[in-house]
Amino acid sequence: NSEQVLSGKDLQRISDEALPQLAARTALFAEVEPHQKERLIRSLHAGGQVVGYLGDGINDAPALRAADVGITVDSGVDVAREAADIVLLDKDLDVLLNGIREGRRTYLNTLKYILITTSANFGNMFSLAGVSLMIPYLPLLPKQVLLLNFLSDVPAIFIASDKVDPEMLEKPKKWNINLIRRFMFVFGAQSSLFDYLTFALLLLVFRVQESVFQTAWFVESVMTEVLILLVIRTTRRAWESRPSRWLLLSGGVIVALTLLLPYLPFAPVLGFSPLPPGLLAGMAGIAVLYALLSEYVKGRFFRYAPI
Repeated sequence: NSEQVLSGKDLQRISDEALPQLAARTALFAEVEPHQKERLIRSLHAGGQVVGYLGDGINDAPALRAADVGITVDSGVDVAREAADIVLLDKDLDVLLNGIREGRRTYLNTLKYILITTSANFGNMFSLAGVSLMIPYLPLLPKQVLLLNFLSDVPAIFIASDKVDPEMLEKPKKWNINLIRRFMFVFGAQSSLFDYLTFALLLLVFRVQESVFQTAWFVESVMTEVLILLVIRTTRRAWESRPSRWLLLSGGVIVALTLLLPYLPFAPVLGFSPLPPGLLAGMAGIAVLYALLSEYVKGRFFRYAPI
């Protein structure tokens, strides 16, 4: 295909308006003059591309400055080293490959945390506001809210060490605030819906009092936050993508500790009461149902709004 190769002479005949689209389809640029290198980079920018440039000569300095990431080697000329963002000390391009992979992995793990946190906080806002109009007491005590945030943040810390599915590392990802907003609305609404299901079960079926209500919702909230983390951390089915050891271990420890908390000697200090086995099973059932529905919704969401 002739469009896959462009020479410096070809570039002289191409207008600035036509170059961005043509440059994006070109695999090889040959016999390019120094000022044309910079022009190509700016054209790729205009077409929405992120550009890295590798060079070590004086003539490469303008292109190194124009690129998103300018790269040179420690044996390059002084001007090139000053213009570059990265200076390679090892004569091995695998350094760049490893850096790209690590950068994509870091970005995707950061995005996991943002998606989970924004959706959970958005849903909890409506849950707390709504249930406060239904009951004559606080749905959660301030110290219980703080403890809930602390416990749910422990597994979230280990998102930084989480594995990323190989297919997600194949192409660069761009920051997409619209994706985050849609995710927050969809999964925040789902979270709030299950909170109201929990309220209905506690108030209409079990007819619990203040302390038991707060304890049950606390237990259910921690379990759902840990489970949703394990579901949302991958665009695959949750059981097809293995999380990091520390993420899985911390999540298991937090859930076990949460289930044990109401029965410990200091539980009354935190406002907790022991839960009857049937009520505890109900909270666990809601958490599991929430995880299963989240898995289904996630599949449809990322099918139409891929990361």
